[in-house]
Amino acid sequence: MNDQAADTGACEACSEDGSSFAPGARWTITGTLTVDSAAAVLESSGDAKLPETGVVSLRGVHAVDSAAVAVLLSWRRRAALEGKTLTFVDPPASLLALAQLYGVEDLLRQAGQ
Repeated sequence: MNDQAADTGACEACSEDGSSFAPGARWTITGTLTVDSAAAVLESSGDAKLPETGVVSLRGVHAVDSAAVAVLLSWRRRAALEGKTLTFVDPPASLLALAQLYGVEDLLRQAGQ
């Protein structure tokens, strides 16, 4: 098990790129989050319970495009429907820039900022 998966316990629900949607404290997203992977990531996360703490770590994401913003917005909508809150932590600079470009930078703003 890699260090990122250690945050969530055994990786019972992982996407092909190693992102973990296993039950536990947080989701850990790794690899690319682009138009080529977004549908698979959403499908992999679809049946998983939202993380207990509401934390989604983006530390391992190294390539993004506009599809990444769409995935995060989708997860936020799902959380709202379930009466929960998600916090995205450690987003790559490229994702922050895209969110700002699209006017959704609050999506990635952490509490207290």
